[in-house]
Amino acid sequence: MTKPNPAAALWLATVALIVMAAMSAAIHEAAKIAPVGQLVFWRSFVALIPIVIYMAFRGQLGASLRTKYPHKHLIRGLLGCAVMFFSFISLAYLSVGLATALSYLAPILSIVAAMTFLRERPGAVIFVGVVLGFAGILLMLYPSLVGAEVREGTLIGVAAGVAMAATNALSRVQVKDLTRTDPPASIALSFAVICSLVGLATTLFGWAELDTYAFMLLAGAGVLGGVGHVLMMEAVARAPVSLLAAYEYSGIIWAFLFDLALLGVALDIWSVSGALVVVGAAALVAYGQGRFVATPAAAE
Repeated sequence: MTKPNPAAALWLATVALIVMAAMSAAIHEAAKIAPVGQLVFWRSFVALIPIVIYMAFRGQLGASLRTKYPHKHLIRGLLGCAVMFFSFISLAYLSVGLATALSYLAPILSIVAAMTFLRERPGAVIFVGVVLGFAGILLMLYPSLVGAEVREGTLIGVAAGVAMAATNALSRVQVKDLTRTDPPASIALSFAVICSLVGLATTLFGWAELDTYAFMLLAGAGVLGGVGHVLMMEAVARAPVSLLAAYEYSGIIWAFLFDLALLGVALDIWSVSGALVVVGAAALVAYGQGRFVATPAAAE
């Protein structure tokens, strides 16, 4: 079992968030070409490469292929597939920044789930950070959800984002439970294999022909997704779900930077204001890190 280390977990989570924002940008572009099932397959199948390399480097290749709880891996894998499908639908209809913003509904739900199933007891700092982060998300989404700017595509994207957040909250708790007995790489491996099989099954509904550009987008998304997934598993193994749930709000900044620098999506006053509030929430959580160190390890 990995020893608790909140400071290391925050660094791992930061790098993972940057990598996953880059993956989301690639999926956003690839969604213009390929159906969601095809996106899921390539994102999951190619992700096996960095995951297997990581396991070999850590000497966990043999151990990662064995588990006493295959049913837990199956449940986590299917939940993860649902999260991925909903996430990619959201990215197909919304900008990377807005889709990422919706994903941060999950921390609120995951804190409730962690308190219910894992008996975690986050302090007041965590709750304040979550409330501030949620307020920032509402600011960013406001222009897209009111008045004449509401479009059918936006509503589909928002609905998919909310569904993704709900399934992601359950998935996080399942991941935390698995890290008690299985190495993070094993969880990442089973997730990638299950999602690859589910994605492959969608060939029955037809896939798009890929040119070199589309293939590079999908392959790049897979590599980035695999690296980001392993990093986040390592972070989850070292800190309470409630700590990472609030800190992950900072990922919205990287999503907006990719929107602005690579996709040419301009930031409006609502987006900037919301982003500043989100940064404040993440800073508050980082400031209260000392409280998390005091959390009894036995509670993990």
